[in-house]
Amino acid sequence: MKHSLKILIIFLFAGIFVHAQQLEDLDTNRTDTTKVKRVAIGFKLGIPNLATGSAELILPFLNNHFAPYVDYSKIPLNFDEIETNINYTEFGVNYYFSKKGNGFFIGFGKGSLSTDVTFTGLLFSNTSNNVVGSGSTKFDLDTSNFKIGLKTGGTFYFRFELGYGVGDIPKLLNFTATSNGITESFSEEIPPIPGLGTNGILIGNIGFGVSF
Repeated sequence: MKHSLKILIIFLFAGIFVHAQQLEDLDTNRTDTTKVKRVAIGFKLGIPNLATGSAELILPFLNNHFAPYVDYSKIPLNFDEIETNINYTEFGVNYYFSKKGNGFFIGFGKGSLSTDVTFTGLLFSNTSNNVVGSGSTKFDLDTSNFKIGLKTGGTFYFRFELGYGVGDIPKLLNFTATSNGITESFSEEIPPIPGLGTNGILIGNIGFGVSF
């Protein structure tokens, strides 16, 4: 399954690249005096970021193809007997096939998912009356992110991104908790964070904002 996913992503990127190159070849044969809008600021909604602030800069050289970006979010997300605070940061660069800083693009970035996790229904078994308490730990995940996307032009823009972040995902969280003077070691499953799989994390979002 892991190898099949990698092959699918490679073919998908190759197909998008060939198609976008054909569009760029057509674009170079037309006269277009539209000014490039170099700064884009907005929001993204999706996974794994949920709701993220985003900023992007179209570099004024290399034919406006390259655009560094940064995304950041901090959101609480609670489940049954699990409380989390998710911090997500991603930075990288997009490559636009068009010379206008919009249209089809591919992106590469480094994502950092930092989560404070509190388990509120822990059963302490090393007691005669089975004390129930809570315990906290951290779950940190660094990924290499590969994406394809589409961004509209104009002052108000919309964008769509789809990709995958590759990283090492532990199966369990191991930590020590204390309640009523009792200390015990626990192993709990990773919280059901949206998009998180066994080999990495799915990336999918829609975005909107202003560019100038």
